[in-house]
Amino acid sequence: MSNPIVSKVFFGTLIHSKNHGELEVLEDTYIGVSSEGTIVFVEKNLSSIKTKFTINEHSIIHLGKKFLIPGLVDTHLHAPQYVFTGTGTGIPLLQWLNTYTFHYESMYKDVTFAHQVYPKVVKMTLRNGTTTACYFATIHLEATKYLAEVALHYGQRALIGKVCMDRNSPDYYVESTKQSLEDTEEFIKFVKSLNSDLISPVVTPRFAPTSTEHQMKGLAEIAKKHNLMIQTHISENLSECDWVEKTLFPGKSYSQVYDDCGLLTEKSIMAHAIYLDDGQIQLFRERNAGIAHCPYSNFSLTSGHFHFRKIQKAGIKVGLGSDVSGGPSPSLLTNIKLAMATSVSTHFPHKTNPINYIEAFYLATVGGSKVLGLEDKIGTFEVGKEFDALVIDPFVAYSPFDVFTTDSINHIFEKFIYLGDDRNIVEIYVQGKKVDINK
Repeated sequence: MSNPIVSKVFFGTLIHSKNHGELEVLEDTYIGVSSEGTIVFVEKNLSSIKTKFTINEHSIIHLGKKFLIPGLVDTHLHAPQYVFTGTGTGIPLLQWLNTYTFHYESMYKDVTFAHQVYPKVVKMTLRNGTTTACYFATIHLEATKYLAEVALHYGQRALIGKVCMDRNSPDYYVESTKQSLEDTEEFIKFVKSLNSDLISPVVTPRFAPTSTEHQMKGLAEIAKKHNLMIQTHISENLSECDWVEKTLFPGKSYSQVYDDCGLLTEKSIMAHAIYLDDGQIQLFRERNAGIAHCPYSNFSLTSGHFHFRKIQKAGIKVGLGSDVSGGPSPSLLTNIKLAMATSVSTHFPHKTNPINYIEAFYLATVGGSKVLGLEDKIGTFEVGKEFDALVIDPFVAYSPFDVFTTDSINHIFEKFIYLGDDRNIVEIYVQGKKVDINK
């Protein structure tokens, strides 16, 4: 019986974080990838590998001074908002929604506008190292279908949600409960027809203020029926919290509202979660819900500081989100830096240890994979997982940082986390295939 053929073999330095706070640097290591995109070996000794696999030594990719890291996982971003990214910041959430967001998102009623924007969104996030993205789209079915097609075309791993809103929205950007539920079912059917395990539908009520209980409960039933992830927002802004807990659902906490509707589960991706009290944190823990921490957005919309150590102590899953365009950068590397800055800012009043660059890197890889329910597929270089990876070149022309003979590989990686950007990302792989963002 012949040995299985390996489609790709890389040799060089691999860097990942399998456990929170721990960095593993594997130098002079071979990593093999099957034709299906699965990692089949991570070994030091080539001769022992050749007893199990058929390898063409001339086709081995030698990384040299470059190194591999797992692809980055963005747990929360709004694809339609990319068109006004970098504008309209510095005002509070609810004002921002009514001034910018609803206006721009309504434009996707015309699918030709989506054709102008969505390829740019996917290419920009990939260019910045996001191999997995969890997208909010708009209420428009056809434009949301197109986003799924674009992500598949460029080879990005993506969870995509048709946004649902049936109240407290402008007349020009709102849907009926019936239509939102029917369109959600139709979008799920469409994504399944794509026949790709890279693209998944995610049930997406925008947030409690713009969804009736009837809509939220209907969406929860759909998620349960199809065994899907759920994404929404929670406790991002104090005015938003007051609106939910004092006006719309008096006597209930924000988390309880979602829980009563069946939307707070182990499959829930809850963005922001800045103002959860102890009771809500306990409910999150009991339901095993995950949190998308969006540090840049929390700063730019003056929302507040996410207290990571408190959430970590409760054992709640946390990943990072760019929250484009509330967050004015599609780069998770930027959000890694701001996650550390947020942690420093919470250190002063709470006297908790700030997170370091290794912990922030973990949140952007493994942490995100856990929040999205993909921890068995991505996040690390382990046998059986899929090969989503970035080739990092510290010596690329016009690199934003310099390397000296005194720098160890650990120092170089640390410099990349603090100073690196898309210029250092020279190759992108998703499920073993090299991504071509120019096709």
